Amino acid sequence: MANKSRLESPAVGLDLVAELRSTLERAGELIRVVESNLKGASEGIEGASSSERVAELERRLATAESDVKELASRLVDSEHQGGRLMNLYVATYQLHATLDPPEVQATIAEIAINLLGAEQFVLLLRRDEGDGCEIALIEGMYEGGRTFYDGEDYTGGDPMVDATLKDGVLRLGPTAESQALAAVPLRVQHEIVGALVLLKLLDHKPILRAEDRDLLDLLSAHAASALFAARLFATKDRKLRTLESLVKLARGE
Repeated sequence: MANKSRLESPAVGLDLVAELRSTLERAGELIRVVESNLKGASEGIEGASSSERVAELERRLATAESDVKELASRLVDSEHQGGRLMNLYVATYQLHATLDPPEVQATIAEIAINLLGAEQFVLLLRRDEGDGCEIALIEGMYEGGRTFYDGEDYTGGDPMVDATLKDGVLRLGPTAESQALAAVPLRVQHEIVGALVLLKLLDHKPILRAEDRDLLDLLSAHAASALFAARLFATKDRKLRTLESLVKLARGE
């Protein structure tokens, strides 16, 4: 899988955070030493040499403080990266933890709400027979009415969603033609099995951030394969139960 390196155990990101914390502590100790030397120089030395010594120590102190700020920024970025890796890891695990289609759909909804911050969204799944998509899940009410998402089927109408269902390309909005914030294709290899359409985010999250793209890419691949596997298993299980019933009927049980 293309995203495999980003979905490995979050321990790598956590090790980096620990290393940066240690470096930051050492830098802080260096600043304290420099400040102590600066204080001693300003109190114990007189004349021109004292001024030069103080200026040199002040320069070193400014450099050390700048380095600490850079390390602190890297630490924040690394902690953020570690949290993102953890979210991706957990989301991937949850998607493949069950072969029950409703549970897989519920997991997709949880990821959309808890990790993407979606308030209103629709999960579309292609029907096994016929055209159009089944509206498998709908969360919240689309502003201005559900329009394209009334009833049990989606037969088209939103240009951005229609394009994604056709070519399997992730699209972000809104656009002049569509109010959807994202149309996430659910595809298994070259087969598009549906789409997750984000319509509105929670108030505390006004926009989709750059790191959300990783989750959208993950949903595009892993949610589709999890759904495909669950539906295939459900079909096989249903056929098996039917066969078992026929055998019992033939035996007079």
